[in-house]
Amino acid sequence: MPKRTRLTTWRTLATAATAALTATLLTPVTAHAAPRESRPVHSYDNAIREAVWVDTGLDEERDGRTDRVAVDIVRPREPDRRGRKVPVIMDASPYYSCCGRGNESQKKTYDADGDIERMPLFYDNYFVPRGYAVVGVDLAGTNRSDGCVDVGGRSDIQSAKAVVDWLNGRGKAYTSRTGTERARADWTNGRTGMIGKSWDGTIANGVAATGVEGLETIVPIAAISSWYEYYFDQGAPLYDSGPDWLSQYVETPEARAACGAVQRELVEGAPRTGDLTPLWTERDYVRAAKKVRASVFLVHGMQDLNVRMQHVGPWWDALAENGVKRKVWLSQTGHVDPFDFRRDAWVRTLHRWFDHELLGFDNGIDREPMADIERAPDRWVTSAVWPPRGTRLTTLRPAEGAEPGVGTLGLRRGKGTESFTDDPGLSETDWAARVDTPTPDKAGFVTGPLTRDLRLAGASEVTVTTTPSTPTAHLSAVLVDLGPATIRDYADSGEGVTTLPERTCWGPSTDGDSSCFKETRATTADVGHTVVSRGWADLGNHAGDGRGEPLTPGKRYTLTLDLAATDHVVPAGHRLALIVAGTDRGLIDPPADTPTLTLDLSRTSVRVPFTGGPSAFARATAGTHALTPHAAPDGVGRPDVTAHRVPGEAR
Repeated sequence: MPKRTRLTTWRTLATAATAALTATLLTPVTAHAAPRESRPVHSYDNAIREAVWVDTGLDEERDGRTDRVAVDIVRPREPDRRGRKVPVIMDASPYYSCCGRGNESQKKTYDADGDIERMPLFYDNYFVPRGYAVVGVDLAGTNRSDGCVDVGGRSDIQSAKAVVDWLNGRGKAYTSRTGTERARADWTNGRTGMIGKSWDGTIANGVAATGVEGLETIVPIAAISSWYEYYFDQGAPLYDSGPDWLSQYVETPEARAACGAVQRELVEGAPRTGDLTPLWTERDYVRAAKKVRASVFLVHGMQDLNVRMQHVGPWWDALAENGVKRKVWLSQTGHVDPFDFRRDAWVRTLHRWFDHELLGFDNGIDREPMADIERAPDRWVTSAVWPPRGTRLTTLRPAEGAEPGVGTLGLRRGKGTESFTDDPGLSETDWAARVDTPTPDKAGFVTGPLTRDLRLAGASEVTVTTTPSTPTAHLSAVLVDLGPATIRDYADSGEGVTTLPERTCWGPSTDGDSSCFKETRATTADVGHTVVSRGWADLGNHAGDGRGEPLTPGKRYTLTLDLAATDHVVPAGHRLALIVAGTDRGLIDPPADTPTLTLDLSRTSVRVPFTGGPSAFARATAGTHALTPHAAPDGVGRPDVTAHRVPGEAR
């Protein structure tokens, strides 16, 4: 949809829809007042619970029969009796039977007739009484669906898109997995919102990138925007595994037996070289952002080391360039759902978002600040737009200091060289703790103590010119806030939250589906530094064409590392550091060799998005300020990322 049309429909939708909804919709209203909030006026206990199987039009099993995906539905009975149509909230997931959803790993359960008894998470308990249908889709190859898991490719995305088409009268569905009796979605107006965390949210991104009609909004939580960036960062491998392992992890035994051809395609199309192949291009939703018609409410943890913040910046920017209406929450957590770090505000905000986008209520959420950012545990601020107005990339340059490997960072171009030797046993935590000490494993460059707060918002980039000593080399670059702080302990097993025994309830319950979930609280740590942003690359990818090549020892190469988007304030008295090193233990895999790399400081720089631009940095580094002591962190440990990481498994 053209940019002008999308921006216009945001307001006109509410105007047109409100007129119709006032007379016919689900919430009692006066004759002269438009509804502003849907109310729980329908029975959850008496809701219609049913299952259909939607034809995807694909034959991934190659058995001569098109695949059908299972769709479990919970919807209010009262509108159905009156012939009133309801909108849909949909979560398409591969996890409903293998791994579970949410903090308590809930799985779907069924009654004796095969209809849904427990739909995981709170969505059905809360929204069905308010006049929404809630739909849980089993991705192809999982739970009760046919087909094969292809990890973000055609089969995954078509699993959910076909359901949106059926909800809008364009697809076919059946009352059983193999039968011929047709099922019709005559109970819905087709207006659909997709939501989900991690892989589920990734599917929402992918379906939105098809431009399917009827998908009005998506709420991707800790979601992938490009599957290449889940496995690699500029050629540097992030995990010692590929999508073939992940598909087998979630597939049913029947799918594993039938999907050998798809498995081979995943292996052959995703070589561990880190080359950008057609398989990865197909799974890059950022490239298709121009097709997105749905509004986007994005939620992500700035310390998420599973689905990393590299998935936020390019997607957010591409949506902006194409005029997509957006909203964002950025937390201090790792891979955590907002239901578990800001529950009350999340449910309230999500309710208003769906009311606006799916029911057309003019509740003002479109006129509120675009971004909510967690500055400290449970302390949130807002921005009217994000990144905030006046944010501009500022070029900072490293320079030699009094000791080897301990340099300065400022606006003036440096000279000379700094060298370090890759040590795969060390991580960003180790480097930052010893940034003021010469060590052979890293080069660190630090500003003086700031005289005023300095905010950076968005994505940074580090350009290095370096000479390797070996045919292979990996690079890491991190921005670090040096100074004491209390932060969420994202390296803890809970990734910033602790689960409590107490429960709170979010809607009515039935014997088979409770609306009551365990509470959480922030897990905090007192630290001496905070890693603000990270980026990695294989130096063999210096050409930027998506293919790596062996290096010539002794030859100079220039490469730009893309650092993840973030939003962070470096307080007065703290210092900002740039660290360049080799393998970041636990976050990328090491190269085949153990290289020594020599940086040409005159041709090395970092571009940082400061609010206020270069003048803000100049003011913050002018004059003198008492140095805030920098101590080794005693609360956040070394990030622990296992070789076979699963998007969405942990929390």
